[in-house]
Amino acid sequence: MRILLVLLCFGWLISAADAQTLKSGDTLSITVLQDPKLDRTVVVDPLGEIAFPLAGHIRARGLTPVALENILKAKLKPNYKDDTLDVTVAIANAPKEEVPEEDLKPKVFVTGEVQRPGSYVVRQPTTLMQAIALAGGFGPYASKKHIQVRRRAPGGDETIFVFNYRAYEAGADLEGNITLRRGDVIVVPERGLFD
Repeated sequence: MRILLVLLCFGWLISAADAQTLKSGDTLSITVLQDPKLDRTVVVDPLGEIAFPLAGHIRARGLTPVALENILKAKLKPNYKDDTLDVTVAIANAPKEEVPEEDLKPKVFVTGEVQRPGSYVVRQPTTLMQAIALAGGFGPYASKKHIQVRRRAPGGDETIFVFNYRAYEAGADLEGNITLRRGDVIVVPERGLFD
């Protein structure tokens, strides 16, 4: 009888974990068994998306981890010969019942091809390049010519600033290194074939 009770509880916990839907701010641990170089931790940005190498930007908000695994498998499958591509998505952060004080501080979000994507508290004026430095710099697949800063106005309209790091590095696009505002989302996309 005890074994049956334990199995029922275990089954209930697994189904509850599978039923949990992803939301903005969730930290996900993604592993690809066939290619450990792709293993990484990503954050669901305020727009509800994640960026993943070879798969691009994927809308994750509202999906279960299993549904996201299936989407990633479908997008990655053309790059691998193995028919049984094994992708695992796990939620790395624990759900919070109340809003902690840390969430009330002014933050910017850095996502995509950086070393440590996530949210960063900004207490003083911070530029785009300073925020990328806080995130550990560019990742190995970063497109340095098409960096975006997405800024949502109180009315819901979104403004997108495009920044070319290569031009900035050469001294040509110094104005592109804008000062960030609370809630800005920095997207460092994956580079394309001819980037």
